[in-house]
Amino acid sequence: MSRFESRIDWTVVLIYLIFVVWGWIAIYAASVKNTEASIFNLHFNFGKQLIWIVVALAVGIVVLYTDSKFIEFVSPVVYGASLLLMILTVVFGKEINGAKAWLDVGGFRMQSSEFGKLGTAMFLASYMSRFNFSFKYFRHRLTTFAIIVLPFALTMLQKDTGTALVFTSFLIMIFREGLNPIYLLILFAMGLSAVLGLVTNPVLLVSGIFLLVILSYYFVYNKKYLGLHIAMGLLFCSTSLGVDYVVDNVLKPHQRNRIYAALDPESDPQGVNWNTLQSKIAIGSGGFSGKGFLQGTQTKFDFVPQQDTDFIFCTIGEEFGWLGSTAFLALMFVFLWQLTHLAENSKSAYARIFGYGVVSILFFHLTVNIGMTIGLIPVIGIPLPFFSYGGSSLVSFTVMIFVMLNFYANRTNVLAPRR
Repeated sequence: MSRFESRIDWTVVLIYLIFVVWGWIAIYAASVKNTEASIFNLHFNFGKQLIWIVVALAVGIVVLYTDSKFIEFVSPVVYGASLLLMILTVVFGKEINGAKAWLDVGGFRMQSSEFGKLGTAMFLASYMSRFNFSFKYFRHRLTTFAIIVLPFALTMLQKDTGTALVFTSFLIMIFREGLNPIYLLILFAMGLSAVLGLVTNPVLLVSGIFLLVILSYYFVYNKKYLGLHIAMGLLFCSTSLGVDYVVDNVLKPHQRNRIYAALDPESDPQGVNWNTLQSKIAIGSGGFSGKGFLQGTQTKFDFVPQQDTDFIFCTIGEEFGWLGSTAFLALMFVFLWQLTHLAENSKSAYARIFGYGVVSILFFHLTVNIGMTIGLIPVIGIPLPFFSYGGSSLVSFTVMIFVMLNFYANRTNVLAPRR
């Protein structure tokens, strides 16, 4: 084993391999109807996923042995190419389930927004690691947010709201890099105002907001920043009052129904809440140790739609039970913890920023995907990393992980952190 290979974090590699193999097996369990069908049959999704696993590993190995300086150098090119693919998808893409997010290339179907996440993470790391970068400068803050907003807007044009929301996860990385936490508090307050605007009497909500503004002005800031307090009160009020208009007039009917379904999980069990209800039944029916591999009845009789993609966690819960689900979550926690360790102990600003960007994306996917399968979050169509069927997401996530491994293995070649 070479010195370079000895510095690779093999724990991350091992967990990654466990995830892709387990995911492949879960896709087989969720897709196969005739248990005599071979898991290697390329006519089914599980067979195609095997091809994507091989492709992803091949690409990952190439990335691992690529010069880290070259990866940093081509980051703007990768970002630009991903934006171009997303634009082509908006114009020429194929619409599936209401989203125009797939591009047919040479017989393969590609979801360009998955590579948009990779390109955005790389370009943000490249831009924010410049020696003179600082959030003290307005132009730097503006450029940083513009880098995120561009792919976000293109994904929204593809009518893929769920994937678009993933780009907001970069805020976690941005705050780690020094953006004033007050912005995070404002965003959290706006989100809370929006949710309350859907379930609370508008008059009571507006009254409560301005009561809090007055209390903050008099007791927290000692009668300072009156104009700022008024502006914040108006912002939160407009958010809470405007959310109804946005939900009723901007969102698509299926998106609107999913939001209302999450707010009232018991409503319309035969309609809009069917997916979530059947998902919870499947997970709960697994009990403590599960029904056993290929023994999931909810899976076999197609009670849960899209079970090999967005709802793949149901298969884990039903066939492997509480033990399997807990093992998965524990392993994912160790994986994210180890990736955070790689990012935090990097010797270059690029590697640290990119690493936290990857961790943010994975954490967002994990939280939202499992949240929607157990009814805590509206169903917005976000895959479970390494488990959901899909070549684009698997290749993109694999490249992210192996770029991190590359920079960590090369950390001794960097004399000192750039900032």
